[in-house]
Amino acid sequence: MNTLSLWKLPPNKELPWWFRNFFESFGKILGRDFTYSVLFRILYNFVMLDIKFIRENQELIKSAAKKKHIEFDVDKLIQVDDRRRKLLSSIETLRAEQNVASEKIAAASQEERTTLINAVKSVKDLLEKEDVAFKEVMHEWQLLMVAVPNLPDMSVPEGASDADNQEVRVWGEKPVFNFEPKGHIELLENLDMIDLDRGTKVAGFRGYFLKGDAVLLMFAIWQFTLTELMNKGFVPLSVPSLLKKAPFIGTGYLPQGEEDLYRTQDTDYLAGTAEVATMAYFMDETIDLKSLPMKFISFSPCFRREAGSHGKDTKGLIRVHEFMKLEQVVLCEASHEQSVKLHEEVTANAEDIMKKIGLTHRVVVNCGGDLGLGQVKKYDIEAWVPTENSYRETHSASYFHDFQTRRLNIRYRDGDKLKFAHSLNNTAIATPRVLVPIIEQFQQEDGSILIPEVLQPYMNGRTRLAKRS
Repeated sequence: MNTLSLWKLPPNKELPWWFRNFFESFGKILGRDFTYSVLFRILYNFVMLDIKFIRENQELIKSAAKKKHIEFDVDKLIQVDDRRRKLLSSIETLRAEQNVASEKIAAASQEERTTLINAVKSVKDLLEKEDVAFKEVMHEWQLLMVAVPNLPDMSVPEGASDADNQEVRVWGEKPVFNFEPKGHIELLENLDMIDLDRGTKVAGFRGYFLKGDAVLLMFAIWQFTLTELMNKGFVPLSVPSLLKKAPFIGTGYLPQGEEDLYRTQDTDYLAGTAEVATMAYFMDETIDLKSLPMKFISFSPCFRREAGSHGKDTKGLIRVHEFMKLEQVVLCEASHEQSVKLHEEVTANAEDIMKKIGLTHRVVVNCGGDLGLGQVKKYDIEAWVPTENSYRETHSASYFHDFQTRRLNIRYRDGDKLKFAHSLNNTAIATPRVLVPIIEQFQQEDGSILIPEVLQPYMNGRTRLAKRS
């Protein structure tokens, strides 16, 4: 049995009946990796606290779901919660009657016991029926509770999809070529830096091999980005991608995003971002207030099924199943002002990297329909891709308030009070996607590619990528 940062857990036999029933039914939803302590955390930190807020702010929840274009029936949750409460009250009353009857039986004469036993049997039979009904209601209630959307910031614009995101600012001039520019695939193939055919043969659809200078360029991008963020106080982490179910529930990627995750035969999952593991690093812990804000630059391989993206970017490096990413992850005090300030900061960090590389790009604020379940606000950075004559997303920056930390039980002590921290994350750099705008924006008429000046020290001082003799 585990000891949480906030409670010494009592033996299972001392838990109330409804709490034991919760473990039994909720465990089926969440999976076998959910230990006693994890279920305890979810119940007391997420469910028990949030249902009161939801009941008192039903219109806010409805507005949040509407703005995010998430289907969530608040009225149904309240109805189910009413049934849950009613059954809970009824069962508690019946259990009290059963206990009183049992005490009477123990003190009764032999003649009285038969009558009392028959009476308590009818109570027991009714209690069993109510208990079954309660388990069914609890299962429905739990599924609804993990689907409650977080409230978006008032500044988030209306909109149904990424097409409705609003441009905030643009940096750089779109490159003008005195020749017909080539796409990144043709450029990479001409320089023997990619093999898509063998990638498909070996890894299937969206598979790829990067070769030679493309690999060196990717390593240079990682090293440059890592150095930049470390100089700004971020602590580097190398984090696992193969994770238990708990971190995905805690960060909000499950249950809604399951179709885009790879699942193993052991019911573990492959993460699509280092954010998941980095956030779970502090699961069930109380952080020292003096250590906040905590800033991490986390590296991991990432995996996404790209469900729902059939027919989009079927060739090339924009949309692949396996990629590498450096992610900014921040934990801070429970302050909206602090979250907003840090959100702007991590976005600026990513913009600064793009500027130093020399990539023309823009920043957009995501509309409600392009926000995830837990996101309060989100920016995307989009790089200019010349041959597509459009901007393509390379980074996303989000803040969540305590949506993730409440689920993961990440707190800090502020005087006599324990508070849930706030969390943020932002793509520092994602490869190989960022190679696309670099290759296309820095291409030359002879088919060579200039190496951005800030990356040259990591490429042995070379200034361009060209065919090797």
